[in-house]
Amino acid sequence: MSDPLIRVENLWRKFDVSKPWLNRVIEREEKQFLTATADVSFEVNRGETFALVGESGSGKSTIAKMMVGLVGISGGKISFDGRDMASMSPKELRDLRRRFQMIFQDPFASLNPRWRVGDIIAEPMITFGMANATDARKEAERLLGVVGLSAKDAEKFPHEFSGGQRQRIAIARALSSKPEFIVCDEPTSALDVSVQAQILNLMRDLQDELGLTYLFISHDLSVVRHMANRIGVLYLGRLVEVSEAKELFKQPQHPYTRMLLEAVPDLALSGRRRKSVEGEIPNPISPPPGCAFHPRCPLVRPECKLAIPERRPTPIGSAACIAIGETANL
Repeated sequence: MSDPLIRVENLWRKFDVSKPWLNRVIEREEKQFLTATADVSFEVNRGETFALVGESGSGKSTIAKMMVGLVGISGGKISFDGRDMASMSPKELRDLRRRFQMIFQDPFASLNPRWRVGDIIAEPMITFGMANATDARKEAERLLGVVGLSAKDAEKFPHEFSGGQRQRIAIARALSSKPEFIVCDEPTSALDVSVQAQILNLMRDLQDELGLTYLFISHDLSVVRHMANRIGVLYLGRLVEVSEAKELFKQPQHPYTRMLLEAVPDLALSGRRRKSVEGEIPNPISPPPGCAFHPRCPLVRPECKLAIPERRPTPIGSAACIAIGETANL
């Protein structure tokens, strides 16, 4: 197998959520830090879709923003095509940014309402010096056709489109710099279910046609099942399981993954009893000792409260749990 396009190693991100200095002095409080991601490692191979799933607050979007440089990292390393991004010069980083793009969650907020659609799509090409204004505009009109819109739509403003059409425009903008890697941060969560399927099918078709690599962020397991080749499961900023997508849905190894899958609606009407997700994610400022999932885990043992388990190999991937193999008995 060729080297992965993206390699994330021991990635950390902490946010200072302390009160102002004077308040802390008066109230005699220490600084407080929120750990959004902790020791996260994974790889994304060329041409595949790697998905990150988890409840709200698990760190999915923070990782997405760190991947494209919108949020700095507190520790660890992100390598693109074998090169550590932190070691690159400003010029090298600028050249690299053309090769990866991001599709944001909210198509209503991610498009400049004062710009015409053609200018929105053409901007990356002009910024990266790929084309002059005239040629970039022509390419923008072509890309509108690629995503299922009309070249005439280039003269319109974002407010003249529906949510699904706006997300198509956002996809066209992401494609305009001819990227190899696209971070998709819940690209369908703000859309109606009927429109979601159209956008997902479009993204898969574009991936097959252009050889794109996706990092797909979502809390919707039914969407992930449709898109992903491999899946990473996040809990309170830590990656607790990584497995092939098909196998993960058949035999989840981590009890948290099992809990998420049990909560998915049974659309096949098989008669399977649906279990709701129990409990809530703990406070990330003061997480529980040991395995952060132990207050909610049906397989909890005394040793779970003592040390954070490392991910270890499983028959279908890897999981961070000392009770691997017992999830089948839940």
